Amino acid sequence: MPEISPSLYRAGEGEPVVLLHGFTGHWRHWKPVLADLVARYEVIAPTLSGHNGGPAYPSGMSLEKLADAGDSLERHLDQLGVGTAHLVGNSMGGALALELAKRGRARSVVTLSPGGGWELGSPEPERIARFFARQMRVVRASRKQIPRVMRRPGLRKLAMRDIMRHGDLISPADAVDVSLDPLGCTVVNDVLVGLRAGRGHVEDLDQVATPTLLAWAELDRILPLSTCSTRFRREIPHAEFRVLPRVGHVPMWDDTRLVVKTITEWVDTHLAPLEGADLSLAGESAS
Repeated sequence: MPEISPSLYRAGEGEPVVLLHGFTGHWRHWKPVLADLVARYEVIAPTLSGHNGGPAYPSGMSLEKLADAGDSLERHLDQLGVGTAHLVGNSMGGALALELAKRGRARSVVTLSPGGGWELGSPEPERIARFFARQMRVVRASRKQIPRVMRRPGLRKLAMRDIMRHGDLISPADAVDVSLDPLGCTVVNDVLVGLRAGRGHVEDLDQVATPTLLAWAELDRILPLSTCSTRFRREIPHAEFRVLPRVGHVPMWDDTRLVVKTITEWVDTHLAPLEGADLSLAGESAS
């Protein structure tokens, strides 16, 4: 039976595919692609610890480094009974997918504009921290007006411009949910402290041995391709890179069909062999 709650979406059968949302987000960010993916796989989309509706962030565990968030997510997947899976992550979720791949938890990885790939010592972490601090101030100040604003497509597109190109395509109700989710994120300050201290990047990228697709939103305003992708492309062994045209930072809403195609083609190319399958005949026929 499907399991759907503020902390988890889980449905479908087959190869496990884990969907990891971005910082201050919620599993609802994946709503546009869920129906297509559930028709093919077991889909597990958790709300990350410390995020709106998700489990509490483990007490005593710091969140100044991305690896700390990886520890929390790994524990969460253990609790859900998920061992290895195909990991699909957007933004911070993409960074966490790479972190778990280093630990042997990934069958394959698809990242959509992943975080943590800027050059070390660059000004990007401070810029990103300023963006999220500003976002929190704006949402707190305008929370009562957001439902009214989101009823009008033109205003909705303007309000959502930082995370998607076509904010007019998202429903008013979903736009309200996405806009207010940051208010339920209890780890904002810890993450911003880590960013400003230069500890928000993915380390030891050469340890990512899993087949990895780096798919970058062409029109990303939060993690621009030009400043946030180079180290990933240089340091992850054999990673494939492609640009997703005409979409913003959370591309699932801008071009659902493109994102579904990107995920399914990669996962299907890296499916595990059927358990107990006799591969000897295939080997003989190929020789």
